Amino acid sequence: MPRVILQIDVSADAFAAYYRGTASRVLVTAADGQRISLPANLLRPYLQTDGVHGRFELLYQADGKLISLNLLAR
Repeated sequence: MPRVILQIDVSADAFAAYYRGTASRVLVTAADGQRISLPANLLRPYLQTDGVHGRFELLYQADGKLISLNLLAR
């Protein structure tokens, strides 16, 4: 199963746009340079008072369907 390592740093102010409904996706850059668009709701479990910050592992199927997003380190 393919995987991508992501460093995600979204401030609390920036994440507020997702709660207001003005944005529904987060654009992140993977460690290998790929740009990946994720549904913002995937990051909600990781939201802290300062936003979403950490190193994540994104697992997906060969056809591109998401399997899971896991926090590796904050």
